[in-house]
Amino acid sequence: MPLGNYTSQFFANIYLNELDYFVKHNLKVNYYIRYVDDFVILHRSKKRLQYYLKVINKFLKLIKLEIHPEKSNILPLRNGITFIGYRIFYHYKLLRKRNIKHFERKFKQKLELCKEGISNKKDLLDGLNGWFGYSKWANTYNLRQRIINNLSN
Repeated sequence: MPLGNYTSQFFANIYLNELDYFVKHNLKVNYYIRYVDDFVILHRSKKRLQYYLKVINKFLKLIKLEIHPEKSNILPLRNGITFIGYRIFYHYKLLRKRNIKHFERKFKQKLELCKEGISNKKDLLDGLNGWFGYSKWANTYNLRQRIINNLSN
């Protein structure tokens, strides 16, 4: 199934429900966050995280899944973590630079289509509102204000 497809998201949530129960009830992990097929576990002890990784890998083999070896890391939270499009630190979140650049490129294209009369202003604003809904959860106030000011000009 294509990545991002609603069906693949639905099946990921059903299939990984077993992982959720294992992590929360068997391992009794307090800080476990999962979104579709991405998850984060927070703990003060690196050794405890290494243990969780080992045990979770064994569990996933039972349900014929595996953690991508290059995409799983044990990192200190002070360096921030990348999760679901954000760079998350203790007291703030940033959007990944790649996401901002992708948005700016697409928005510029949509703006040009609108100026040429190929697309309408409503579609442009709908897309902008959707992105603002996503980006507002990070520290992006100045970025959003700059976009609004550029659009007003």
